[in-house]
Amino acid sequence: MAESVVLDAVDLHILRLLQNDARTTYRELAAEVGVAPSTCLDRVARLRRTGVVLGHQLRLDPAKLGRGLEALLLVQVRPHRRELIGPFVDRIRALPESRALFHLTGPDDYLVHVAVADPSDLQRLVLDEFTSRREVARVETRLIFQQWDCGPLMPPGAGASLSAV
Repeated sequence: MAESVVLDAVDLHILRLLQNDARTTYRELAAEVGVAPSTCLDRVARLRRTGVVLGHQLRLDPAKLGRGLEALLLVQVRPHRRELIGPFVDRIRALPESRALFHLTGPDDYLVHVAVADPSDLQRLVLDEFTSRREVARVETRLIFQQWDCGPLMPPGAGASLSAV
């Protein structure tokens, strides 16, 4: 398990602001947080170097790209052995429909978030890319009606201490 990094109130404030808008300039961040721009730059560089900040991502609207139907696939792999898991994970991650892949505990081994054009495209994906694989024992499909983003990710207990920042 990865070791946590010690973060102070300035670091947490920077992280909250960047999670709300990763395009915020260092000058804007510094002014909002109350530090010099050079200090802000050093702080963000340290957050990247220590692996707290993993990168920047561009979010796209799947519907505007012709993938207006999203689903969660619960996948059971049998036998659940390492030599089967690697190729399975590589294949699922390479599919253009795959948005996220989670390895789970419990009766299902994987949860796959997919975005497809329509129900027939989802059926094709499940039949051709999942149930056709020898190691896939079962697939359950859950359609996503709507999804919401939640607040920025902060360390446990940081929410209350930042309300005044």
